[in-house]
Amino acid sequence: MIDLARARVLVTGGAGFIGSALVWGLNRQGTSRIVIADRLGRDEKWRNLLPLRFETFVEADDLIERLTAGMLGDFDLVLHMGACSATTERDATFLIRNNYQFSQALILWAVRHGAGVIHASSAATYGDGSAGMADDPASLDALRPLNMYGYSKLMVDRWLRDQLLLSRVAALRFFNVFGPNEDHKGDMRSVVHKAYAQVRDEGVVRLFRSHHPAYRDGEQLRDFVYVKDVVAITLHLAASGGTGLINVGSGVAHSWLDLVRPIFAALRQPERIEFVEMPAALRRTYQYRTQADLTRLRAAGYGAAPTPLADAVTDYVTHYLTHDRRLGD
Repeated sequence: MIDLARARVLVTGGAGFIGSALVWGLNRQGTSRIVIADRLGRDEKWRNLLPLRFETFVEADDLIERLTAGMLGDFDLVLHMGACSATTERDATFLIRNNYQFSQALILWAVRHGAGVIHASSAATYGDGSAGMADDPASLDALRPLNMYGYSKLMVDRWLRDQLLLSRVAALRFFNVFGPNEDHKGDMRSVVHKAYAQVRDEGVVRLFRSHHPAYRDGEQLRDFVYVKDVVAITLHLAASGGTGLINVGSGVAHSWLDLVRPIFAALRQPERIEFVEMPAALRRTYQYRTQADLTRLRAAGYGAAPTPLADAVTDYVTHYLTHDRRLGD
């Protein structure tokens, strides 16, 4: 058990989407004893930091060295959200170093120093879903991710299992997360973010056509989960000491049409949806249905219902996107 109001917390990827949302959530729990590690680079994610309270910022490339040298002190909790999350990244060497080897070094340091650890895994580890989407360590060897990003996350999950660390670490398999603080993510932004701009500027949303006979255009299914729900789930698991592989989603599969229609309603514009061809490069790695099995999450004591999809989209559009606000503004 960790008292989050008193805890000292390291958040990697803390300027990024989920990482900065977790810092916001921790601030709301009453703590600013937070060290953020990230690579700010040339994008605008530094803006996510402006409303947040934290002790200091560390460039991610310097983190392991500074931790090992004892320069950053002790932590009660490590929230490891830092990774390359681009499903289109082709540089496998970079992904191995950044997502796999960096995670190994950080998790080992944290465990050796008695800190609780929550690590960001991904539903991309499930591939096309043919092996199921149950967060069961026994299924790890059967999973076949569709891209190198998903494989880099699966490698960490398998390593945690093989090193008997799943009793010490929570590896959270995030499904399709959307919400405030994702502005900097480029092509990896959620469809809500992209569709909002299309509706605002052109009055239309463009979705990919289906290339699967079982799914009509726009009716491909995803488990969409609001980032505020992700924060609530993650901090619950941190406080309660939850460990192991745990799916983090809504537990419901919604269509792309379900996702974008509330945007038109929030902007008080008539629905206008067009379908465009999916790029050939994406077709072989495209997931047509994802849905989180939340059995383990419920067993870990988290019983709250997800924010209804239409309500989450409306909140995001009306309170954040239309005002260009971040969490905490």
